[in-house]
Amino acid sequence: MKIKPIKTEKDYQNALHRLDEIFDAKRGTEEADELEILSILIDNYENENFPIEMPDPIEAIKFRMEQMGMKQKDLEEVFGFKSRVSEILSKKRKLTLDMIRNLNTKLHIPTEVLIQDY
Repeated sequence: MKIKPIKTEKDYQNALHRLDEIFDAKRGTEEADELEILSILIDNYENENFPIEMPDPIEAIKFRMEQMGMKQKDLEEVFGFKSRVSEILSKKRKLTLDMIRNLNTKLHIPTEVLIQDY
């Protein structure tokens, strides 16, 4: 087991190939240890080189509404007023701290997504 840091695309491809070869390693074996270390190295390389950006807060709300089968009127209790729902979803009004808390609690949208600028 010779593991080295992943510094290049070629190193990354080789690591993925090796990971595929030992993917079903039995616990407690040297290959299982190699699998665990390779997984960490690959994850670090991917996080540095292929970062995933946070979604737009309003797009996240719309996506969650679609997932939950919700309509705009279902957000009235979250935002307080019927008119406020369309203002928020059309980006004419910013989310308030109370709205962010309600969205986090009721729709389970992470606060780190909701507090971003849009």
